[in-house]
Amino acid sequence: MEEGFAIWANPSSPHAEGRKARAALEDARERVKRALGWEGEVIFTSGASEALVIALGRAKAKRRIVSAVEHDAVLRAAPDAAFFTGAEALGQDTLIAVQHVNSETGTINPVSDMAATLRESGALLLSDCAQSAGKLVLPQADMVVVGAHKFGGPIGIGALLVRDFNLLEPVGGHERGYRQGTENLPGAMGMAAALEADAWATTSGQRAGFAQAVAEQRLIIGEQVDYIFALTHPTMSAQALLIRLDAMGFAVSAGSACSSGTLKKSRVLDAFGVPDETAARTIRVSLGWSTTPEELERFADAWAALT
Repeated sequence: MEEGFAIWANPSSPHAEGRKARAALEDARERVKRALGWEGEVIFTSGASEALVIALGRAKAKRRIVSAVEHDAVLRAAPDAAFFTGAEALGQDTLIAVQHVNSETGTINPVSDMAATLRESGALLLSDCAQSAGKLVLPQADMVVVGAHKFGGPIGIGALLVRDFNLLEPVGGHERGYRQGTENLPGAMGMAAALEADAWATTSGQRAGFAQAVAEQRLIIGEQVDYIFALTHPTMSAQALLIRLDAMGFAVSAGSACSSGTLKKSRVLDAFGVPDETAARTIRVSLGWSTTPEELERFADAWAALT
């Protein structure tokens, strides 16, 4: 990012400084593609939420269908979308959004398994991979959404990965006419560097041990990752848990981090079929790329004491 700030100019400007910035931006774009194993196009955005707005707002499809456990950002970007049931008559005028990893439970959705079937029907598949990019292999979707800060990159930069630009309606502006606003060159370079650093891979052993330590109270919903946990206390409410754990120095949440300030019932847990009484005692614990073994051990001890 320091390199990016040092050479920053508007990458769309034709002067020498602009051309230098453009070269650095395109280099960052290729590095992101290479690191994620993506062979299509990359549109840099301000984060995953903006990428969802572009995908859901400008995909060449008349209908929007989303899974019932999507992040709130998906529902805000497509407020008129129907919920996916699996029994819909699909076709070329349909865009289906299915997240890769759920942000509240860590459940891995079989997006790649769905992709082949949907492609045969002519439907488009969009996958929110904010919680899996840089950690798991990306699914075979037509469009993929990523946010850099989830894998150790800077906040304020993300991307919409598109199999083919022809899947979207352009609106003019930057990023080949698919996004308004000057590109964030330092952010794009930081995003590429974070992916290449692959800091996440170094914490796999720590995560496995932590998963074992909290296994008894974890909500098990399908196949799950080892860095997002829905933990249910036997008797204490989620609100009380948040207060107790915060006082002990742990930052956890109830529901997704973007809406947990309300402490309302989790729409996602409800959609997964979790009983209300259980959901009311469930918190979300997530591990970051910089989480240390000492922090994990300290939380495991604190959780054991509370339960």
